[in-house]
Amino acid sequence: MTWQWIGLTVFSLTVLPAGTAMAANWVPGRLRSRLTPVRLRGWAFLAVYAPAALNAIPRLAGVTPEVILAGVFAGGVLAVGGCVLIAVAARRTADAAR
Repeated sequence: MTWQWIGLTVFSLTVLPAGTAMAANWVPGRLRSRLTPVRLRGWAFLAVYAPAALNAIPRLAGVTPEVILAGVFAGGVLAVGGCVLIAVAARRTADAAR
């Protein structure tokens, strides 16, 4: 259970603020040219963050294994969606560079 707390804390302190800021279309000026579709990448970061929360919170709450499994499945679906969004953002950046 300690690892769930550690993982949730680390992801909440790093990925959650960065993803939220990017989803709100804020990024430092020197990084803006490298992260062209900023909002799309922000939502992708949040989707990749979701499995950490959807896995750890039910386990820490002590719910039934079925609920934990449903949370892990939902987190996996969101993570795959986030990976697709990151790929789309990278493709947009590559197309815009041409």
